[in-house]
Amino acid sequence: MATQSIGIREFRDKLATYLLQSEGPLAITRHGDTIGYYLPTRRKRTEAEKKALEEAALRVQQDMIAHDVTEDEIIEDFKRLRREGRK
Repeated sequence: MATQSIGIREFRDKLATYLLQSEGPLAITRHGDTIGYYLPTRRKRTEAEKKALEEAALRVQQDMIAHDVTEDEIIEDFKRLRREGRK
């Protein structure tokens, strides 16, 4: 993915837009010199990705029902395993 160059003033003025909608890295420039980079970690999901996540959530719910497990029990197991892993 190509890096887009943008002046620091424009980046500052449209910060919310760039933070929420950038899909690739931005080179932040000042007087033509690159002074930093913004690397977005969020991106909009495609409809296919959204559908896949919904299907995965449904499968998890079905597995939880089939094994008679609650979300609270899973969270407690996760916390216990994390504590044990730190020892």
